[in-house]
Amino acid sequence: MMVINVRVFYLIAIVFSMSPSVWADWQQPELSHDLTAIDKVTSAVDFELQDMDEENRKLSDYKGKVILLNFWATWCPPCVREMPSMERLRQQVGTEAFEVIAVNQMEDIDEVFAFTGQLEIDPGFKILFDSDSQISQAYHVRGLPTTYLIDKKGNIRYRAVGGREFNHPEVVKIINRLMNE
Repeated sequence: MMVINVRVFYLIAIVFSMSPSVWADWQQPELSHDLTAIDKVTSAVDFELQDMDEENRKLSDYKGKVILLNFWATWCPPCVREMPSMERLRQQVGTEAFEVIAVNQMEDIDEVFAFTGQLEIDPGFKILFDSDSQISQAYHVRGLPTTYLIDKKGNIRYRAVGGREFNHPEVVKIINRLMNE
């Protein structure tokens, strides 16, 4: 009986000695890579929002590119987990015919700037600010994260609700197919 208690003690000690990031990753399920094709193709709603440099950016500025449009917040655990994969995807696919745009929900620039400084990979994609959630309402976002893949003609072709591993080979294949259309 004493051997079992010692083993249990060591197991508990190991679990509680894990760093918070290891513990958090261990408790969370893996991110999916599935994207849902949109049956009825619709045009993406154009918008204009400020970026991290307080410059206005329009979605239509990127027409002719495939766009991964992601709605997120720093307080959203799956949003935080998928953010590095969005940057890896951007680096892997390139930016000539592809763009990642992350639309933050109701947070200020300083808060998001501090958050991005803590990421394992510094995001090189555009982060825009939807301070009153008007754009997320126009896109019928019901939960975070929500992501849309928009083709070169400005049509929404795929959607993902919940965290994703965006640099997964299946996602890259879809993006490459859209870029070649």
